[in-house]
Amino acid sequence: MKNLPQRSCVICRTQKNKNELLRIVKNKDNIVKVDEKGKEPGRGAYICYSIECLEKAKKTKKLENALNVNISDKTYNEIENAIKNKLLKETTSSSQQSANGKKSGGDVIG
Repeated sequence: MKNLPQRSCVICRTQKNKNELLRIVKNKDNIVKVDEKGKEPGRGAYICYSIECLEKAKKTKKLENALNVNISDKTYNEIENAIKNKLLKETTSSSQQSANGKKSGGDVIG
């Protein structure tokens, strides 16, 4: 089993696998954007896929401090959309798995 890199949410300081956090990146032109794939060059900061962490980020400006740049409302909206899309996918995925288990007439094992 391969060890996944660990990262911390800059807002709540929770440590999670890198792929369980949303990366926000500031490139060399000081443009801040969402980096869902985690491959964009530049200074990155990670936050949980949680609206609560996003609201706290806006209020405390911890994300702005981590990236050393002001973040526009437009960028915060993009972050919020990325979080909502991820949460929606997870909800849809778990609903489909439950439905598939019920269709087979047996217990879902695994």
